[in-house]
Amino acid sequence: MTAPIAIRPAVAADLPALRGLWERCGLHPSTSDTDQRLAALIEFCGGLFLAALRDGEIVGSVMASWDGRRGWINRLAVDPAARGGRLGDRLMTEAEGRLAAIGCDKVNLLIEPDNAGVERFYRRLGYGRDELIFMEKWL
Repeated sequence: MTAPIAIRPAVAADLPALRGLWERCGLHPSTSDTDQRLAALIEFCGGLFLAALRDGEIVGSVMASWDGRRGWINRLAVDPAARGGRLGDRLMTEAEGRLAAIGCDKVNLLIEPDNAGVERFYRRLGYGRDELIFMEKWL
């Protein structure tokens, strides 16, 4: 029998395991994803950056944040060995619930072109496409 999976806020000590999870899931780190910045995000997000653990090992994550106006979802990841049990659904439900509890009424997310297959998953959870022009500038 497989041990249950618990979801809790991530802590800075989780960062090496989170990086390993993201690598196993094919998520590409940004140059701004340094340990220092991710640790600061964990503190800033006040319990929105979540980790899922089974037997003490991180098997899932979702990096939720709120800018005071909109919620954001990043780095939803489920270890390939833990897929099929709707852990992604659980992580999203937990993140959305925490966002709603602090007053967030709209959640945004971006999907990288090489991860476009996940669009179906998000559509099943009620997300819809919004045709925008995305621009960025590195400082």
